[in-house]
Amino acid sequence: MTPIRTRFAPSPTGAPHIGNIRTALFAWLFAKHHQGTFLLRIEDTDQARLQKGSLEAIIESLHWLGITIDEGIIADGAEKGLHGPYIQSQRLSTYHHHILRLLETGDAYPCVCTKERLEELKKQQKTQGMPPGYDNACRTRDIPIQEKIQSIGAYPIRLAMPQQGIVTFEDSIRGTVSFDLALEDDPIILKSDGFPTYHLASVVDDHEMNISHVIRGEEWISSTPKHSVLYQAFGWNQPVFAHLPMILGSDRSKLSKRHGAQSVLEYQQQGYLPQALMNFLALLGWNPGTDQEIFSKDELINTFSLDRVQKSPAIFNTEKLDWISHHYITTLSDTQLLKTSLTWLKQAECPIERYSQDQLLLITKIAQQRISAFSKMGEEVSYLWNTTPLIDASILINQKSSPEQTLVILNAIYEFFHQNTFSDALTIETLSHSIEQWREKQGYSRGEILWPLRIAVTRLKNSPGVYETICVIGLEETIARIDQGRKLLKKFLNHST
Repeated sequence: MTPIRTRFAPSPTGAPHIGNIRTALFAWLFAKHHQGTFLLRIEDTDQARLQKGSLEAIIESLHWLGITIDEGIIADGAEKGLHGPYIQSQRLSTYHHHILRLLETGDAYPCVCTKERLEELKKQQKTQGMPPGYDNACRTRDIPIQEKIQSIGAYPIRLAMPQQGIVTFEDSIRGTVSFDLALEDDPIILKSDGFPTYHLASVVDDHEMNISHVIRGEEWISSTPKHSVLYQAFGWNQPVFAHLPMILGSDRSKLSKRHGAQSVLEYQQQGYLPQALMNFLALLGWNPGTDQEIFSKDELINTFSLDRVQKSPAIFNTEKLDWISHHYITTLSDTQLLKTSLTWLKQAECPIERYSQDQLLLITKIAQQRISAFSKMGEEVSYLWNTTPLIDASILINQKSSPEQTLVILNAIYEFFHQNTFSDALTIETLSHSIEQWREKQGYSRGEILWPLRIAVTRLKNSPGVYETICVIGLEETIARIDQGRKLLKKFLNHST
């Protein structure tokens, strides 16, 4: 059996976005499922579009998600380095060698057309309603082989496509795909600056690196006839192709930032867990055939197959991502939760030094049940240290109560806390037990007590549990907040009469 070898071959023209990394993930999962090899190759032949820092962003994105690189540019901890010839700009002599072979066999030719002629050709085709494309004007020029050799790095080199017939290939996702060669023009495969285009570089590299399966986006389907012709011209067996479906926004338009799509590292910066994003990306175009939606990395590797990748576009759903991410956050151990949360608490200006380790854990557990990303932690728990007083007295009043009755209850609650002596090791259990005993003795319902107590202590209409809050802010602050709430309600009553 041929060893399975897949690759991720991005261009370093910016931070890798969701579509890029989804491609990398599917290629990696397929390789790992078959105990194969996954390599990273950098396709940097379009020198004008290169962006500084892109290579580092690509490596960091893969490393953060847990997509391990077996060959190519790798990142092992803080080390980054080359393992083999996997940067295309460093392989120009290799591409020139293969171009020379195509020139000698007549499968490629130099194109001396000026930019002005090509622009005029494009205008004529548009005016006549013809599809755009090169008219092969230089194809029949009789050029001595020595001149052809000298044209490398001086003029563009075009691939001489067959002018009739059908080219067919089997796609692991789409089945049999055919193209009419009469509709194909002769593409440039080596630019005048001596750098190859994607067509030549990807074919040469995939062959020399023994890639068994080319897994890439569906935008490359239309290029595959050119690649098939190149494989035939070189006399090479072509790899298995698998073209992944597009990713669309929730309105089924092209995915953009308004749909929530961002670079992978922006999700890292927002505090999404890498295992959650990996799980989400795996479901963008792949269906396991069951109702299961939460997958560990090992489960994805064991389950993944190309025959369950769909042909139709995948829909990017931010709500689905948040649901998956929330699930992963809720499954973190106390140790993992606290370790991950500390950075985000500091960013939210939490006075960490004020709290004990148990209180810090309680703060993070309050947020754990309410957030889908750690960047949202501050807005969920900052009420614990925020000194802004309650300003809306009306939210203290339960729908089944009156302002007057609520004030009576708040006064009673204030006296209860003011007169009671709790142990220093206050816990949710001891606090709730004490309040429940007092409530039953006073004859109040649970709602009559807990509603105004929770609002006064948290200062929020929709808030986490009151007992957890009290255990974090402490009794002194609890009493102060209850006192402020009852004074506000009294003022409200005085203004109402």
